[in-house]
Amino acid sequence: MSDTGAPGEGPAVDSTQKPAGAPISAAHQEQTASLPWHDDQDVADAARGFLGAVEPGVIRDAEGRVVWDNDSYVFLAGDAPPTVHPSLWRQSRLNAMQGLFEVVPGLYQVRGLDLSNVSFIEGTRGVIVLDPLISAETAAAALGLYRAHRGDRPVTGVVCTHSHVDHFGGVRGVVSPEDVDSGAVPVLAPQGFTRHAVSENVYAGTAMARRAAYMYGAALPRGPRGQVGAGLGQTTSTGSVGLLPPTREIARTGQEEVLDGVRMVFQMAPDSEAPAEMHLYLPQLHALCTAENATHVLHNILTIRGAQVRDAHGWAGYLTEALELFGGDLEVVFASHHWPTWGRERAVAFLALQRDLYAYLHDQTLRMLNQGMTGPEIAEAMVLPPALENAWHARGYYGSVSHNVKAVYQRYMGWYDGNPAHLWPHPPVEAAHRYVEFMGGADAVVDKARTSFAAGDLRWAAEVLNHVVFARPDHEAARELLADTYEQLGYGAENGTWRCAYLSGAHELRHGTGGTPASTAGADVVAQLTPGQLFDALAVRVNGPRCWHEQIVLELALSDTGARYRLELRNGVLTHTVASPGGRADAVLHLPAAALPRLAGAVADPAALTAAGVVVDGDAGALGRLLAALDAPDPGFAIVTP
Repeated sequence: MSDTGAPGEGPAVDSTQKPAGAPISAAHQEQTASLPWHDDQDVADAARGFLGAVEPGVIRDAEGRVVWDNDSYVFLAGDAPPTVHPSLWRQSRLNAMQGLFEVVPGLYQVRGLDLSNVSFIEGTRGVIVLDPLISAETAAAALGLYRAHRGDRPVTGVVCTHSHVDHFGGVRGVVSPEDVDSGAVPVLAPQGFTRHAVSENVYAGTAMARRAAYMYGAALPRGPRGQVGAGLGQTTSTGSVGLLPPTREIARTGQEEVLDGVRMVFQMAPDSEAPAEMHLYLPQLHALCTAENATHVLHNILTIRGAQVRDAHGWAGYLTEALELFGGDLEVVFASHHWPTWGRERAVAFLALQRDLYAYLHDQTLRMLNQGMTGPEIAEAMVLPPALENAWHARGYYGSVSHNVKAVYQRYMGWYDGNPAHLWPHPPVEAAHRYVEFMGGADAVVDKARTSFAAGDLRWAAEVLNHVVFARPDHEAARELLADTYEQLGYGAENGTWRCAYLSGAHELRHGTGGTPASTAGADVVAQLTPGQLFDALAVRVNGPRCWHEQIVLELALSDTGARYRLELRNGVLTHTVASPGGRADAVLHLPAAALPRLAGAVADPAALTAAGVVVDGDAGALGRLLAALDAPDPGFAIVTP
């Protein structure tokens, strides 16, 4: 994601929220004095080229449900209140600027209508849409705003820079599947785009979406004591997510394509911010799009919603390559988030600093881990050089030095830090019972934690109170103090996602789980799973202990393609192969390929499959036994309680 969650309309103001404590207020005053306020170039750049906004800044779906509400951030005015880090307040004010902006004549961006930007590149006959947001509704509104100012130009192409949902999910809002299927509107994306776009949102999609609700503050009210933004953008829209597979894949650096008279030169950047990602250069406009690899934040090496660890070394290398390929000719750098950087000298300096940021974190983490330091130790010791510390675009509004360093460590060394005491620890609840007993019981721990809280030692208070809540989830005093502690940590966070996570933890302790507001695994996404990916999605839902003694063999015969697959459940493991002629099977399922996604659906039962055109030859009960072995994922699982 970009790393996505799904808040829509914020709830009413939470009366249980507390003011900022003295330690947080004092820390903000100290941090304010050290920030580079003299550099106000971003303020001018974020406003440059403004042509008009969507008024009001609220977008609804066909049923009238609010899927985007930029007007809810109207409170972002004046100086930062004590409950928000002054640097994050500044970033959120810039991110909340909504409207259509001219980057250069022929290139336009709509910002502030989703977590990401959508860009419009004018061609000979119409307009090419670059990265069409998360939702069809927000993408359609952005296209409408563009047309209101630039004329009713037809969409003549779509380009998706990478495989995260905020860069393709709104595609049905700008182009119809019929126009894509007919070849009238080509869709370009990097090699591997569809495979990564669908697998990330299905295999671990439920857990990622649940954690993303914390990351983006889905249950939080918008306001100075609640959700103020996520650093990369304000939040994520909650409309209809679609996916139209590319009709043309970009496979190599230097590949050139011409869409509607617009020449594009591509640079591959796989396994950087996304597993399938690319940059593109527009020679006629001297404009470089860096996708999500050079934005006005320190990005995530590992997002806190969960994902595969990204390659910080490769990421920096792609930015070096971009400078070598395009640095001598470019006049503006723009990305799928935030505002552009104009002028060759400034653009090159921006790219070089962004490159140095990821390279420094990577190289220094490796240096220190080779001296025997662990991830948490390196995170505490890491200090950025002055040039990076004083660059607003290198600050940790979305990724952070702390969790990015631990991600680099994880990529090379894994979860184990080499200390045998950490090789076989108790799980959280069992450890919590033992900690609390050692510390004198729940009441004694809470009393000691109050002293730590009052002294401003919030990290320690959170650690010990978490043990009490996991050992005694009904201990109201512990829950209340832990909620207060998370709240203060949230108020003190410069990182937008850390703030949301802390405040979401406080909200859940006080009000119960907010669940997962939306899923990115929509019908379009599931429909693009290959048969192998669908069977893998089934396999990760098998409750192994429940079916240790089952032995089931099913053959799937696809009536429209002629393909045949063999599914075998044994020892609690579901495997799949291409079916061999004459093999034994308990039952043969005859079905069209389009019915395959029903097998991986949240609700899959024999009656639903029959309605989808599935015909079973042989033991129909075998299919029922296989489906009975599957667990439904839980989108509302507990996070801050056991």
